[in-house]
Amino acid sequence: MLDEDVVREKLETHDEVIREKHLPSVGQSVRSRKYGTLWRVIEKREVWLNTVNAADPQDYRVVPAVYLCYWRVQEGQLPGIGRMRGYAYSLHDNTFEANWEVVAPQR
Repeated sequence: MLDEDVVREKLETHDEVIREKHLPSVGQSVRSRKYGTLWRVIEKREVWLNTVNAADPQDYRVVPAVYLCYWRVQEGQLPGIGRMRGYAYSLHDNTFEANWEVVAPQR
């Protein structure tokens, strides 16, 4: 039998993270809010982040997250060569919204 708290707790999914955080797809470009530099998403994967319940530090959990790998777009550079960085985003943080904006594709 399942614990009542587990049953009542809404289980999060990777799809919810993508939908709620409005994360870009592979190939889309984003702009750094801090520096104004352009980056392209070159990898997207589902991962799990470890977390601790603040009320009970012995209560360890994992939450779904989406890892995005970015490549810095620079004139004359081939894709994937140069500066790259990656971050994992979950429903419990606002780091994507605070640091990036999705750039509309040029037509």
